[in-house]
Amino acid sequence: MYLVFFEGRKQVHNQTFFVFLFSVCSMILCMTYPIKLDLGFIFDLRYIPFIVASLYGGFKIALPLYAVLNVYRFFIGTEGFIVSLEFSTIILMLIPFWSKTFLRQPVKRRILIAVGMSFFTMTFFLFTLTTFYSRLTQEFWEIVSNVILIHVIGTFIIIVLLEKILANIRRREHYLNSERSMVISELAASVSHEIRNPLTVTNGFLQLLDQSKGLNDEQKRYIHLSLKELNRAERIVSDFLSLAKPQAENMVYSNLKEESEYVNSVMEPFASLHQVTLHYRFENTLYNHYDKNQIQQCLINLYKNGIESMKGMGGTLFIEVFEKGKEIVIQIKDNGIGMSREQVLQMGKPYYSTKKEGTGLGMVMVYNTINKIGGKIEVDSALGKGTTFHITIPTQNKNKKA
Repeated sequence: MYLVFFEGRKQVHNQTFFVFLFSVCSMILCMTYPIKLDLGFIFDLRYIPFIVASLYGGFKIALPLYAVLNVYRFFIGTEGFIVSLEFSTIILMLIPFWSKTFLRQPVKRRILIAVGMSFFTMTFFLFTLTTFYSRLTQEFWEIVSNVILIHVIGTFIIIVLLEKILANIRRREHYLNSERSMVISELAASVSHEIRNPLTVTNGFLQLLDQSKGLNDEQKRYIHLSLKELNRAERIVSDFLSLAKPQAENMVYSNLKEESEYVNSVMEPFASLHQVTLHYRFENTLYNHYDKNQIQQCLINLYKNGIESMKGMGGTLFIEVFEKGKEIVIQIKDNGIGMSREQVLQMGKPYYSTKKEGTGLGMVMVYNTINKIGGKIEVDSALGKGTTFHITIPTQNKNKKA
């Protein structure tokens, strides 16, 4: 329900609340309508939503769910409440602890982890029940097998559905970004050159006019303002030109060593000007085809953003290029002002910028360039803690070039 009705909302700060709300509803319904067994204990599915929400949301969702679970269990009846409290406390200490590891895993492994957690939880729960019976009958073992099977299958179905919905959301976002990049590329290629020519001519005439001795101070001030705005317009046009399709003459087959070292050398004076130290590391033997100029401009934009985020406070910009499996990984990390979750979600959208005078086209160019070569960009940021750009570029062959 959350993914269908609330996932697209812009008020991202409410996401945790909605996940918590729907998980609470699921748990309360499970506990309100349980299966009462002749053996003397009550069986319900409360731990399926608890496990799923804890794995995806961690302790920030698991703790309030734990409180609601035990408060509601107390109101249902005090018999068996202590056992339920002890068991839920143990589960709280174990399941959410694996949340970060769980979220870093590929989809198939996440499904296996969730199913394994469900199996462990119910096996442990049923084991604690064996201490209340002097003799375990065949009926008890039949119930045990059914309880475990229901929980495992139920968790499996829910996790598979969640992952499928999340995959569809990611595919939709990727498709929209691709469409947006294509439109911007076509616009940039067809319009930018036509705009740049009259800008250049106007700029030249204004510079000649500025050298005239018959102008008063007020007129010169107007000319200087005009030149300043023309220069700004030309920078915007240059940003648009960098979004155009890759040019055949610029295509190279490289492991990024030459391009990344060039950008690092070019950006060193800019970093020194802002009291920022560059920490560069290169360990990659994988190659890929790409537009050399666009990749260099992409790296320059990321360098500039990282350095400018530490403007006035100094710091270190960490740049790493390395290989992981069959992917080239570029990681650029700063310890600057950072961004909020809302700002991170807006990254790469046209005309969105966290800088007062920014156009947002620099990051559009970054996303567009990486998207063209089939790569992915992940942004990890927090206000006051800095930002990390994690770029992965797929490759096919290794050590193809000496």
